Amino acid sequence: MVELSSNLLYTAFVLYLVATFFFGGAIRDKQSEVKINKWSKIGIFVTIIGFIAQFGYFILRWIAAGHAPVSNLFEFTTFFGMMLVLAFIVIFFMYKSSALGLFTLPVAILIIAYASMFPRDVAPLIPALQSDWLHIHVITAALGEAVLAVSFASGLIYLIRVVDQNVKSKKTFWLEIIMYSILSVVGFIAATVGFSLSNYEATYTWMDPNINQEVELVYTLPPIVGPVASADVSSDAMQPIFQSPSWMKGEGAPKKLNTLIWSLGVGLLLYWGLRLILRKRIAASIKPLLKNVNPQIADEITYRSVAIGFPIFTLGALIFAMIWAQIAWTRFWGWDPKEVWALITFLFYAAFLHLRLSQGWHGEKSAWLAVLGFVIIMFNLIVVNLVIAGLHSYA
Repeated sequence: MVELSSNLLYTAFVLYLVATFFFGGAIRDKQSEVKINKWSKIGIFVTIIGFIAQFGYFILRWIAAGHAPVSNLFEFTTFFGMMLVLAFIVIFFMYKSSALGLFTLPVAILIIAYASMFPRDVAPLIPALQSDWLHIHVITAALGEAVLAVSFASGLIYLIRVVDQNVKSKKTFWLEIIMYSILSVVGFIAATVGFSLSNYEATYTWMDPNINQEVELVYTLPPIVGPVASADVSSDAMQPIFQSPSWMKGEGAPKKLNTLIWSLGVGLLLYWGLRLILRKRIAASIKPLLKNVNPQIADEITYRSVAIGFPIFTLGALIFAMIWAQIAWTRFWGWDPKEVWALITFLFYAAFLHLRLSQGWHGEKSAWLAVLGFVIIMFNLIVVNLVIAGLHSYA
């Protein structure tokens, strides 16, 4: 059953990729933003089939595990990707925007590919997660984040469409930073898959001063960053170039920071490789594809996505989370890194709605905020999970 569910997830991944190409063909039609043409019809049909396949993966894994498959990074991230596709499907039928499919589905594809880098074993729930609140809290939080992620796609469409790419400016600089950030996720996947295929592995045994105990770390990427007490490393593998900062807690922290550095480094190589091929900024290369996009529709999608996703996220990531925290840890709030970033996300999108509704921040300002909001969500998903240790480190 687990193998069948994995096959369904792979099928969904491929179908989302195919659908992306159809949406790419659809945006060439001048009427693509006001009606569903033949290309977008095929694209949304393939997307729905892919979503059904991924939902089948989710149900089969639930049956095999005996609990909702949202208890570790692989399960949560694939579920987040599935909710992102669901949010896109609903909003697509509201606005008939083919460009939204061209930008949203690649994000979902990258999220699912990112999830595949983590262990996929089905394991019993640890005691801290054996609660119905796991389903309630995590599912609603992921759904809220997924709807908010759609605002990132529409906001990015708006910015690429309206920002003048003929001259260098702060706006073009930050658009390229966004392009680089996306390529860094691709870099993570490329580095992990590449060294995995080469069967690379380096084992380090060291004395962790935080727990005064010998700890073993297995690196699957060459070690740029090693443990704090690097002088105590005993291994025939290459020595780390740097030590991890002393403020990083947890025995796996050096390995996680090492993975982050590899991702950023490979992402930088990919970015400049594309720049050499395209001979212009990446956003400038994409802009001609969006000449038929109506910026007002993109702006409206950005606002509606936040207006729908914000209350769902608030309910799942804050209210339900605090109720479960009181049950599990006998306190509603404890300033755990995950809790802090959930609060930051809440405050940011609350400010987004306030600035849009009260201060008239429409169009470009609203789009930049939507993009920044997604950066906060991804920081929570990647950096807080992989680098900063806390009570949620079991994820």
